Amino acid sequence: MKIKHWITAAFLILILGVEAQPVKQYGQLSVKGNQLVSDKGEAVMLAGVSYGWHNWWPRFYNKSTVKWLAEDWHCDLVRAAMGVGPRGSYTDKPEWSTQLISEVIEGALENDLYVIIDWHSHELKTEEARRFFSDMAAKYGQHPHIIYEIFNEPVKDSWSDVKAYSIEIIKAIREKDPDNLILVGSPHWCQDLHLVADDPIVGYDNLMYTVHFYAATHKQSLRDRCNYALAKGIPLFVSESAGMEASGNGPIDHQEWQTWIDWMKSHQISWVTWSIADKNETCSMLKPEAASEGGWSEDQMKESGVKTRALLRAFRAE
Repeated sequence: MKIKHWITAAFLILILGVEAQPVKQYGQLSVKGNQLVSDKGEAVMLAGVSYGWHNWWPRFYNKSTVKWLAEDWHCDLVRAAMGVGPRGSYTDKPEWSTQLISEVIEGALENDLYVIIDWHSHELKTEEARRFFSDMAAKYGQHPHIIYEIFNEPVKDSWSDVKAYSIEIIKAIREKDPDNLILVGSPHWCQDLHLVADDPIVGYDNLMYTVHFYAATHKQSLRDRCNYALAKGIPLFVSESAGMEASGNGPIDHQEWQTWIDWMKSHQISWVTWSIADKNETCSMLKPEAASEGGWSEDQMKESGVKTRALLRAFRAE
């Protein structure tokens, strides 16, 4: 029995070791039709977590938390949410902000994770975004780990304005990085996928469009919009999601969250859950006593954190 258990444990370690190295497993990502694919042309579905706004929860922006999320939560990717707009964010402290984002990027490179560089803004800031993404593409664009999310959540801007902005930022990135994945947002908190489907960006490769959902608020009507987009060949990526209300508070709707998980699996759509933060709200996954460097026990996580970790570990075990 001891030998049998040792062999089983060794096999699991071997499997988990492979699963803990998604970039080695999938390589350079690209888009084929409406599907994310590996360097071998096989469909890829990634799963991971997003950090909270860097300007409010900078203590978690370090390599140690990335390592913990890779090894213990079994993340394929992490999302570095660089706050743009509020006081103390990138617009006020660009060098400090970029340094924090770079810590997470470097941690992802060291742990073989994909990493989303997220311009976490709710309004257009074209010149700042162009400069930032040009710099990021020049510094990190040679690594297949990199994914650019160029506009977190447009709120009041029209699709025509968001589209024009996106083309400008895509051009800036492609001057330095010809092939890494770029994620494009849509109006009304990345929910107007029907507008994207009827008027997509053309002339550029390896673009996907983001969907954001909070399961207690966003239900079948948003999935219907997504289905419409998919049917028209639009590639989708869920770069922010969770189980509670869109406010970030309220009870978790476990049934509806599972419906979303099942829907994403059925279409092999990658997903990211919000967020690594310790704010007094349902969607922040950690309690204030959680260490800044990771190593979190379940009693240091809130319900959303426990659930997200379980989802990720189950997803990797499939």
